[in-house]
Amino acid sequence: MIIDFHTHLFPKAIRSNRQSYFRSEPGFKLLYKSPKSRLVGAKELLNAMDENRVDKSVVFGFPWLNSDTIKKHNDYIIEVVEKYPDRFIGLGCINPFSRNAAAETQRCLAAGLWGIGELAFYQSGLDSAVLDQLAPIMKLCHERKLPVLIHTNEPIGQTYPGKTPITLAQIYGLIKKFPENTIVLAHWGGGLFFFNLLKKEVKEYLKNIYFDTAASPYLYDPAIYRLAIQLVGLDKILFGSDYPLLPPKRYFKEMEQAGLSDNQINKICGVNTAKLLSL
Repeated sequence: MIIDFHTHLFPKAIRSNRQSYFRSEPGFKLLYKSPKSRLVGAKELLNAMDENRVDKSVVFGFPWLNSDTIKKHNDYIIEVVEKYPDRFIGLGCINPFSRNAAAETQRCLAAGLWGIGELAFYQSGLDSAVLDQLAPIMKLCHERKLPVLIHTNEPIGQTYPGKTPITLAQIYGLIKKFPENTIVLAHWGGGLFFFNLLKKEVKEYLKNIYFDTAASPYLYDPAIYRLAIQLVGLDKILFGSDYPLLPPKRYFKEMEQAGLSDNQINKICGVNTAKLLSL
């Protein structure tokens, strides 16, 4: 079974009128002001899944500033998960600074969503104010033993829309503040897994941390798969395509180029996520 852990869906009202959100939602404008930045709905994702032999996808929305937009987008995710329960696994997407963030988290989890994410902080990175606002959300997910997906990125190198001013120290600070939470760091955790080589402290704090592969063909050499397996362990890597940014077949090709075995590919592409979500 192939499970894509990282895909984005938008309701039709947003897909057909994205410009109307740009003035009040700078993070959304940053990522989607270009017409080339695709917004897709459930049917488009299902078609892509069928074309790429993907059995299930984890789907989520966007961390809007506006509380009403957050609720409407989460309603759409709940709706498509109920409509396609054999294909979609939903996460609730929250902005921790928005009104009623904790209540919206509770609502999403009560509706049967499997965690929270992708939480992203495009202007600030993971500073201390963000960590304070995250606390109620992390508590709710910890109580239910559900994962939280956090947007991270490499702190150096090329620039691109959505690259946050995040540091590895900030990412590590998040993990240390919430050591009992199950956290998935998107986009390979910005390379944080390298520091699993340190003899003291880090290994213990990374015990509940997973890394998804979202945007890997855009960012990294295929060798990252073998290095990550060696440094953090095969069981901690989750295939995520970041669709519609990139199609899943790009990732499958790079896993083959990296020389991964069929067993390694199967674990990354489905077994690990199935175990994490108790499917």
